[in-house]
Amino acid sequence: MKIGDISRMQPLEIDGGKILKRVLIGPRDGAPNFVMRLFTLKPGASTPYHTHPWEHEIFVVDGEIEVVQKDGRTKVSQGAFIYVEPNEEHQFHNPSEKEASFICVIPKEGGE
Repeated sequence: MKIGDISRMQPLEIDGGKILKRVLIGPRDGAPNFVMRLFTLKPGASTPYHTHPWEHEIFVVDGEIEVVQKDGRTKVSQGAFIYVEPNEEHQFHNPSEKEASFICVIPKEGGE
């Protein structure tokens, strides 16, 4: 069993620190199937618009996130959950003036 505390984890800074990524649980912890990551988006930050062959399960922990997909944009906030299908184009954008964070679970094939 692993019990952790994000306040003791050093985040990986992406896009000049606009996005912070913490791998909460993954293969390094002995998890055989999935990787759980916590992303924090600074105000105005966006992940790349992209696709890949694995699914995502997302839970919005704090703030407001705009989910971008080929059919449009949907704003969600704390407590929302999102299923991104394999090969579905997607992006996450923080349109607000406050940080937003979400948990993203992927299969280990997706890397960390």
